[in-house]
Amino acid sequence: MRPSLSVLIVAWNSRSELERTLPALLPELADGDELIVVDNDSGDGSADAVSALAPAARIVRMGRNVGFAAGCNAGAAAASGELLVILNPDAAPLPGFGAAIRRPWLQGRGWAAWQALVAEAGGERVNSWGNPVHFTGIVWAGGHGRPIAEAPPAGEVVALSGACLAIPLRNWRQAGGFADRLFMYHEDVDLSIRLRMGGGTLGIEPAAVVAHDYEFGSSSGHKWRWLERNRLALLVRDYPAPLLVLLAPALLATELALLAVSARAGWGRQKLAANLEALIWLPRLLRERRRIQRERAVGSAEFASWLSADLDSPFIAGAARSLPVRLGLRTYWRLVRLLLGAR
Repeated sequence: MRPSLSVLIVAWNSRSELERTLPALLPELADGDELIVVDNDSGDGSADAVSALAPAARIVRMGRNVGFAAGCNAGAAAASGELLVILNPDAAPLPGFGAAIRRPWLQGRGWAAWQALVAEAGGERVNSWGNPVHFTGIVWAGGHGRPIAEAPPAGEVVALSGACLAIPLRNWRQAGGFADRLFMYHEDVDLSIRLRMGGGTLGIEPAAVVAHDYEFGSSSGHKWRWLERNRLALLVRDYPAPLLVLLAPALLATELALLAVSARAGWGRQKLAANLEALIWLPRLLRERRRIQRERAVGSAEFASWLSADLDSPFIAGAARSLPVRLGLRTYWRLVRLLLGAR
């Protein structure tokens, strides 16, 4: 039977984005679906816009900006639909989204969670068709900038984009949702990896398309701090111990390289702040790690098979994607996987 949807949007000063997204979303909802908007204490009347455009929506008022991760957790706690759909306020669904996002459920594909095809705002090029994860924890939007016509068919992906993520509500609650402390960035990757460590598979339904008003250099002045802090948290929480031991030289080299790159690019202070915060978090991260690793149902070799040796993002400096670096990373990664017993 068709699953009921709980569409969840976290808003923070997002009025203009909501005024574009909600008129596109509402026709895609069916009887029995619900819309939940979490307002992170916006100062631009975001909640008023929701009330005007979608009077039936449930608004969860947080009273302060708790971030994307905690906002999603608060909204999901109020959800009652069978399928939770997390949608960015600037990700407007294209016609047919409502039927397509349910398709993996209806066809019994067995995925633990899936994503829509995330397009750039014009709808002609890809923002993300699934997020690759490098073995150093660096993550990027897969297929970014490619023509929409090149999007892959429905199939499995390594990690999901939180711009439009669908997950059966029971799976969300069993996994514990997002990690609140991450605030924003990498929370979708952390959830993806935890679902996969539990034996689940992840997918993309390319017939469900959202037009995402995305710009890599935009967002908060804390963006690099949060990205780097959360990358380090991801490594500590989720990577199996044998893999971390073998990756130690590469991770140390990555830290030294990023300190130099960040200093040249003007975000050196953010990188230092990220490292300091990760260090302060370490006792709690280790406690979380023990729980996560205790529940892991896959071995280190399988975990490693999800990760990439290539840094293929157009947003990563060309030197890191040069042939000598690429060959070096591939050789190192091949050795690591052999030592882990990869077949």
